[in-house]
Amino acid sequence: MERSAKAAREQRTDQRSTFDKFVEQIELRVSQAPFFGICAGVVVLWVVSIPLWKDLHEWQIAIHTVGAVFTLLLVVLLENASRRSSEALQEKLNVIAEALADLLDSSAQDDPELKKAEVKLREAVGLEERH
Repeated sequence: MERSAKAAREQRTDQRSTFDKFVEQIELRVSQAPFFGICAGVVVLWVVSIPLWKDLHEWQIAIHTVGAVFTLLLVVLLENASRRSSEALQEKLNVIAEALADLLDSSAQDDPELKKAEVKLREAVGLEERH
């Protein structure tokens, strides 16, 4: 029951675009074993199809073309997913660093070393530019 409520909350607050949701689903699917099995099956079908082709060169070009197009699309989609994941991770780290800097600031009134550490932390993560 708790999981259903959490899923319902996430669904209401999900403001991602259709493309972002699509990329997430593709990333989930291609990172699992069945996708590898499908790819291996395509290669096996390609190999056993050699008698159906008149020219060996055309047979090779067919798989290379399909593979290149498919690879390009997957690379673009996975890079998009990777970039979004990296941005989300960076935002989480910024929030943690900001909280730590605030904690240092509240404790630094009597300790100049803590104040220096807080200033150094804010400079390191660029928090002063965000506020």
